[in-house]
Amino acid sequence: MSGGESTQFRQLLTLAREMSFTEGARLVRQGDLSRGAFLIRAGRLDAHVALPGGGTLTVAQFAAGDMFGEMSLIERGVVSATVIAQSSVKAWFVNRDDFRAMLASRDAEALEMQRTITKTLAEKLRALNDRVAGHPAPEDRPSADPVPSADPLAGAPRSAEASFDWRAYLPILPFFEGFDEQETAELVAAGQVLELPRGAWVFAAGLPAQACFLVVRGAVEVFTRANGLDRRVAIAGPGELVGFMGVLRGALHAGNARVREACCLLEIPKAKFLEVYSGRSGATVSLHHAIHHSLMRSISRTNRQLTRLISHARLHAAGANAAELEAALHGQIWRADPPA
Repeated sequence: MSGGESTQFRQLLTLAREMSFTEGARLVRQGDLSRGAFLIRAGRLDAHVALPGGGTLTVAQFAAGDMFGEMSLIERGVVSATVIAQSSVKAWFVNRDDFRAMLASRDAEALEMQRTITKTLAEKLRALNDRVAGHPAPEDRPSADPVPSADPLAGAPRSAEASFDWRAYLPILPFFEGFDEQETAELVAAGQVLELPRGAWVFAAGLPAQACFLVVRGAVEVFTRANGLDRRVAIAGPGELVGFMGVLRGALHAGNARVREACCLLEIPKAKFLEVYSGRSGATVSLHHAIHHSLMRSISRTNRQLTRLISHARLHAAGANAAELEAALHGQIWRADPPA
């Protein structure tokens, strides 16, 4: 996070503990469990990662106003790089459990701060995906059909019902874990049902993000396209939300989505989705948690792609590419899965 953006996190300081470090001190160590976030008041720090063949690589640098570890406020994980003070450093540290306790109060400022962190993570994910897309991968395949130049769902029939009892599926979908019956009903009431055949486009890169889509049944393939080649990002199955990144960022879709298996989608228009997301109800809190889990899954998928690209670059003696990708992977100072 840049120094300019750090002003949006001033509310975090009510939870923060002031800390000082001498030059050479280690703030976090690669492989340790993540505990929270650091906001730098003064000083310089470098983040290093140990490379498999020996040696280290500098993957990030931090200065006054920068924050690192914000992902650990949302989800438990593992520190992916060692951060060492390059001068005397003054910082604030925010413990994850304290942050979660503040959110449980549904305080308006706390919820707004959580939305700011979510937007920051969405921007970070977009940047990671751009980095991945800039490198060729063995799984790239020739594009089969043109990208729609307008909303592919314009004129598609919507309904409150489907050809099966779709509402019976909702309580078992991972997305609604943590929602009670009333909260689920509030979110569902904001949307409509779409049933689409295999091969149908859901959205396309470069088009306005007018809605997000919860997969109720079937599957949607999310992919990128560049230079006549397609690269799969994910297969989203029942209980996964797609298209939410553009809605949260108020931006165009960065990727494409097409039906992989005939599916039933709950389409939630942008305005109604943001109305629930920006509120203070129980559904708001549960939606925040669901969005965070979706973001973490997406970041984990991108990190797996980065790992594959790093391995491919090493096999082909592309040292510069491997180092760049290593920096993108470990410069997050967080990863979802503990080391094997």
